[in-house]
Amino acid sequence: MVKINKVLILGAEVTPFAKTGGLADVLGSLPKALSELELDVRVAMPCHKQVSKSTYLTDMPVAMEGHWETAIIRATQLQPNSSKQVPVYLVDNYRYFHRESLYGYHDDAQRYDFFCKAVIAMLPLIGFNPDVIHCNDWQTGPLPLYLKERHEGEPFYKDMATLFTIHNLAYQGRFGREVLAGMGLGNEFFTPAKIESYGQVNFLKAGLVYADVINTVSKKYSMEIQDPEYGEGLDGLMRQRASDLYGILNGIDYQVFDPSTDPHIAANYNVKDISPKKENKKVLQEKMGLPRSEVPVIGLVTRLAAQKGLDLINEMACQLLHEDIQFVVLGKGEDHFQQMFLQLAKSCKNKVAVKIGFDPELAQLIYAGSDMFLMPSRYEPCGLGQMISLRYGTIPIVRATGGLEDTIIDYNQNNKQGTGFSFKEKTPAALFTAVQRALSLYRNNPSEWDKMAIRGMQTDFSWNKSAGEYLKAYERALIKRQDHYRMQTGQ
Repeated sequence: MVKINKVLILGAEVTPFAKTGGLADVLGSLPKALSELELDVRVAMPCHKQVSKSTYLTDMPVAMEGHWETAIIRATQLQPNSSKQVPVYLVDNYRYFHRESLYGYHDDAQRYDFFCKAVIAMLPLIGFNPDVIHCNDWQTGPLPLYLKERHEGEPFYKDMATLFTIHNLAYQGRFGREVLAGMGLGNEFFTPAKIESYGQVNFLKAGLVYADVINTVSKKYSMEIQDPEYGEGLDGLMRQRASDLYGILNGIDYQVFDPSTDPHIAANYNVKDISPKKENKKVLQEKMGLPRSEVPVIGLVTRLAAQKGLDLINEMACQLLHEDIQFVVLGKGEDHFQQMFLQLAKSCKNKVAVKIGFDPELAQLIYAGSDMFLMPSRYEPCGLGQMISLRYGTIPIVRATGGLEDTIIDYNQNNKQGTGFSFKEKTPAALFTAVQRALSLYRNNPSEWDKMAIRGMQTDFSWNKSAGEYLKAYERALIKRQDHYRMQTGQ
């Protein structure tokens, strides 16, 4: 039986240092939970422009196409005020990372290729030899490739296993064939068996092909991506690697998302007394410019993208807004969805309030002050919003897909069980029916509604269980790595 002692977690963004989405929340929370299992857990990420306050450790040259780039390694910590601190290594290079955004540049391939190469090069210099390197999403895809193709026989690296986590298969890091030269790779890598995909170099595929073990962020999503509907062109590879593919549900930080202590909401409450939740509703209505009323408030906090099923909301908006409700939206993203919600707010001023942007404090108030929380996603690898809303006693209305299906129990009127309302079909009618079911219970049986809210608050989606599942995945990866090494060497 193998024993895991040291883990390096690798990702492009980590809360609280730099964030564009849920990946950062996961990488800011999971290392803390793993450290409670007595692991030596450390994190590596690029030193984006947004990151401040770090200490210089070392630097080294990294080979890029036709030249050398200097990687400066800096250090900071997660939980700086805790007895269990998690070191964070920041890979700094002014040319690549001192920019306004984390992604979306013409040289993203070079930026994240540099990051992966720098992480491998820094490990001997900082004296850290992890049992497992835990890679996350396409920005880290080249690292498992380099370990197996370039460092296979080197004593320092030979025992390092890799786990690759898919947070969203739709984001793959696709680039032109010309990036191969910059990676120092020959044309033999530009094949369907390696990192070529539909005529492009695919960073995500590099991780999926070369990592010892793979996981997604919910069990349902690990099955869905083996089907063409959700496989994003890689379903064949997912089926090929099915024996190494696991689903591990994300968690949320129960210290951050706690209605009994949250400083960003108007009134704190807990399962013993949820009545102060009503005060949050009043403050939310006032803050968003809506009339104070006892009508049900439906909240939506999301990235404004097609994945989130926002077109379903648009197509049933007229029906929805004929109901006696209020609808609160916070998010940013694709312009046509931003305009869609702004137009709704303009035409229904007393029913719809929209804020375009990212506002963490307002998000907390929406979770606490809404009666229902809407997530009609077309697909959802895990989803954190439904877990947060449950924590705040706000009833989720979700489409049964991916992590939403894994986490929300559909309310059953006969046995009075369930933690939310779900629907299966990707249609406006199915969404509207689910909303109507929720509205009916809210209006006609308030005591049963409160019981369901309390059930939701009592569910446990903290990182404790998931951290244990990741430890098992690390063990599987190390066993796979050891088996691979024995086959290669005959030992």
